[in-house]
Amino acid sequence: MPVLAALCLLGLSLSGAARSDPVILSGPLTQGGMVIGRTEPDASVTLDGEPLRVAPDGRFVFGFNRDAAPEATLAIVHPDGTTETRTLAVVQRHYDVQRIDGLPPSKVTPPADLLARLARERAAVADARADTGDGMAWAAPLAWPAVGPVTGVYGSQRILNGEPRQPHYGVDIAAPEGSPVRAPAAGRVVLAEPAFYYEGGIVIIDHGYGVSSTLFHMQRVDVRAGESVSQGQPIGLLGAAGRASGPHVDWRMNWNGVRLDPALLMGPMPAK
Repeated sequence: MPVLAALCLLGLSLSGAARSDPVILSGPLTQGGMVIGRTEPDASVTLDGEPLRVAPDGRFVFGFNRDAAPEATLAIVHPDGTTETRTLAVVQRHYDVQRIDGLPPSKVTPPADLLARLARERAAVADARADTGDGMAWAAPLAWPAVGPVTGVYGSQRILNGEPRQPHYGVDIAAPEGSPVRAPAAGRVVLAEPAFYYEGGIVIIDHGYGVSSTLFHMQRVDVRAGESVSQGQPIGLLGAAGRASGPHVDWRMNWNGVRLDPALLMGPMPAK
């Protein structure tokens, strides 16, 4: 079975010369990458046996977790009943891991009286990310939600007093407090809260087909759940709300339960 390995696949035929309607993939085949595919309308597509949603025009989207396995299997059943199966080689990445010992326990483990609140907030985030619609804003180029230096990267992790913390799944963009935070792509706001414990002001935007953006540490949230936003629309003001060491926005992207790396989808940071 052929293996396809590349950081970016554009106009790649999975089916070879035998078909006049090749499957086309674009995007990084790497841990944290999001890939957009195109096949025939009414085709069925699965990734590692799990069905993917296919748009009426044949487009579909999928992604790879931070620690995705080195190979994934993409299968397409065409409307005429023919089936293609290919193994995709997923590029493995190396992440920065920082060990910090000797911290007071209160800096490592949240107080017991906060656990119920944290559980409620985690559940609200999970429910919001599962609330996905028919939008296809994920198929268009994204825009940076703020302009400034990148101070935190996807995949990095801290081990505090010997206990591994959850990896950082976003991109931190530093900017002056009160700077606008803008929607990276059009979509529907599915969560807008002003004061979560860790995240501070948090907004989640559904871009459709399981793809969403999460933005937090905002000092002010200016949108409401259920509201539609356009790309570049201000959704709040950047700050250091929640557990943050300085003013920045933490931008995260998901495809269903898969954590994506926003930086892989972007060009250079624009000049101020």
